[in-house]
Amino acid sequence: MSNAPGKFTTHCGNAVPAEAFRPALGLGNPHLQTLWGPLWRKMPPMARQRERIWLEDGDFLDLDWHAPANEQADAPLLLALHGLTGSSNSPYIAGLQRVLGERGWASVALNWRGCSGEPNLLPRSYHSGASGDLAEVIAHLQRKRPLAPLYVAGYSLGANVLLKYLGETGEASGVHGAVAVSVPFRLDHSADRIGRGFSRVYQAHFMRQMLAYVKDKKQLFIHSGQADRLSIIEKLGSLERMRTFWDFDGRVTAPLHGFKSAQDYYQRSSSQYFLAANRTPTLIIQAADDPFVFLHSVPGQADLAPGTELELHAKGGHVGFVEGSVKQPAYYLERRIPEWLANLG
Repeated sequence: MSNAPGKFTTHCGNAVPAEAFRPALGLGNPHLQTLWGPLWRKMPPMARQRERIWLEDGDFLDLDWHAPANEQADAPLLLALHGLTGSSNSPYIAGLQRVLGERGWASVALNWRGCSGEPNLLPRSYHSGASGDLAEVIAHLQRKRPLAPLYVAGYSLGANVLLKYLGETGEASGVHGAVAVSVPFRLDHSADRIGRGFSRVYQAHFMRQMLAYVKDKKQLFIHSGQADRLSIIEKLGSLERMRTFWDFDGRVTAPLHGFKSAQDYYQRSSSQYFLAANRTPTLIIQAADDPFVFLHSVPGQADLAPGTELELHAKGGHVGFVEGSVKQPAYYLERRIPEWLANLG
């Protein structure tokens, strides 16, 4: 089966009807879909409890829990993974936690290293291949909630990490079901795609955020007198004249995380190469007009494991999928994800 867009699900090569997504009137453009959440969606307050966990390398991750009243010990638990420069406060994360709570599910949102409002302690950061951090979080949740079936939903960078983890662990993933949204299956392809056309606006935004992240960490090490950690940042050299993902990943991501180059990082971290080994029931939700992902980067039938479903829509942008109307927007992902997971039984 080709990757022609449409309102269908591919499952082991068979096309079956999927829940219809229709973009909100006036929001058919992929960039309006992509920008609606971060620019115009207003999130009401929601009670959450923060937990800090310590990693094997001495760094920390912050988790934000949202649980319904009278939660049962064996109630389903969902772990939500945000995308690049996001956090647990990203509207798509908070929105999912809210609707899950209304269904009686507990949820916990992971903030990748340095994304919870406080710099992480080590020179290293998070990246699209950080499945080791995800593995530690899942092990922690299994210890804390041993009776709760665990589900995971990842978005963008978080979706890539999730699919990589599922392929690496196979039948030992510890995850009952997973959903991956707007996946950059081939990181090298996405680094090229985001450098084209209007997508360069997103690239410029991400570059400002990522460079500020590194500069802030450098200042932290200077003020705290951590010369050994400061020297690791200083060995990166000048942070000037970085314009593209290829620049940043070659000069920052790769040396900080043990990769030889940007290409080596992309090759070893792209979820495309781990899809066939996945043994966890998984739904992938993708838009053909995603401004971060080429359509030809979306996997075909031969790339998917038997338990993986690919839902490819003609429209939706990147982590968009806004339906309803501009005056009364609704969010496809927040009805589709809980529905699909609940049907796993």
